[in-house]
Amino acid sequence: MAGHATRVRADIVRWREIGLIDPATAEALTRDVAANEGASLSFGSILAMMAALLFGAAILIFVAANWEAIPRLVRVAALFAVILAGYVGGAVLKTRDHATLGEALWIVASAAFGGAIALIGQMYHLSGDEASALVTWCAGTALAAVALRSSPLTVAAVGIADAWLVLKGFGFYWRAETPHLFIVTAIILFAISFWTRSRAARHLIILSVILYLVLLATDRETLPVAMSLAIVSALLFAASVFAGDPIDRTLQLGGRLPLHALLGFVTGMAIIQFELADESTYNSGFAVASIVALASIVAAIMLAGRESRGLRWLAYTGFAFELAIIYSVTLRSMLDTAGFFLAAAVLLGILALIIIRIEKRMKAPAGTGAAA
Repeated sequence: MAGHATRVRADIVRWREIGLIDPATAEALTRDVAANEGASLSFGSILAMMAALLFGAAILIFVAANWEAIPRLVRVAALFAVILAGYVGGAVLKTRDHATLGEALWIVASAAFGGAIALIGQMYHLSGDEASALVTWCAGTALAAVALRSSPLTVAAVGIADAWLVLKGFGFYWRAETPHLFIVTAIILFAISFWTRSRAARHLIILSVILYLVLLATDRETLPVAMSLAIVSALLFAASVFAGDPIDRTLQLGGRLPLHALLGFVTGMAIIQFELADESTYNSGFAVASIVALASIVAAIMLAGRESRGLRWLAYTGFAFELAIIYSVTLRSMLDTAGFFLAAAVLLGILALIIIRIEKRMKAPAGTGAAA
């Protein structure tokens, strides 16, 4: 992306010199290139970020392996030297139009900061646990993202917050509990993402909030949380369809709010169905929830499927997942296993025909859609 931006800037200068564009247009185009320079990542950028993470890990492993052999003062100085070199070196590279390498060095510095928290805490026997270390690491990375206006650092901060959510929620190192502070963290990081122009961070935050609500539903009152998730997601989907432009200008999600809303709705309905499912009988509550879920997925395809292939495939996956839930719950009411597989084959065949028909309608021109 950095190389492309450099070429575009050179073209803008050349166009201005030969009179193809006026100075005001050249300035506007230059500002637009700068604003969208980090909007997408090339394959080279991804490799650079992966190399940065591996390099940071190598430094930390080397320091940790030789920890006892290094004098205490040298240990602390070395860790802070890596952090300082990463942030300052990255800033220098950014000013010299090497944006990808600069961001990669910032990632190295962030990784070094996280390792420094753990190693210094161990060296000086500081009170606290892994959860506190992750929160501190996330806060430091977020502050660096704000100061440097870095999209990758914003994504890294969200990733660290997600690691804290997963480790805390699933009880890998501590007693399993839902960390409610995560919502506050997500709101702060979502606000930061506008300053750092990190659309990827906003998408990741929304997915993380859905995961948080899943953990909350399993830890607390399942039905109220799941119903709230499904209802709010449905309202967001409707708003994104009928008032999409103003909402997208505000949230800046690249028109993908319906995709997130549908995922949240399907997740909420699945939790409701699992909660209402009776192992012995096919109860009415489960039946109503299943009908609502299937009908809503079909409605989502019809309302927003033409504009988004990703939404269509998510809807198809959700529909198939709903069928799997229904089959698993009603399996005992089948005559035998053969009957179950026969019914599954018939219904999946019908689903395939429906999908083929919908795809033809989506591909047809607007004027011929009804005749397709």
